[in-house]
Amino acid sequence: MAEKNGPNGTGETGRGKQHEADIRDDDLERRRRDLEASLATRRPDRLEGKDDAKTGSVAGYGQALKLSSEFIAGIVVGVGLGWFLDRLAGTSPWGLIVGLLLGFGAGVLNVLRSAGLVAEFGQRDKTRDPKD
Repeated sequence: MAEKNGPNGTGETGRGKQHEADIRDDDLERRRRDLEASLATRRPDRLEGKDDAKTGSVAGYGQALKLSSEFIAGIVVGVGLGWFLDRLAGTSPWGLIVGLLLGFGAGVLNVLRSAGLVAEFGQRDKTRDPKD
């Protein structure tokens, strides 16, 4: 039996059409450059410096820490008040359960307010027509 080097027995690896692969690679490279140019024109305010990326990253971590602490604080306060009510009134698990549920709701509301998705208490939506 003859020695076969390639998968199809011809000694070539792959499809053997190197020219088509070069054309496809050139086409992909051209499309990538076009896309980069298009993105650069749509975002002129972003600079290519690494300082902006680090500042955005730090700001993102700060926002995440703020939102998570708002959520956890609401739950902890609700559980603490429920536990205190249980000790005071002797209603063993019910105050804790109700406090946990109310704290969870308050935590979600605090996160939504901090993210700016819900208006603060007492503020009305200024964009609505007063005639409605």
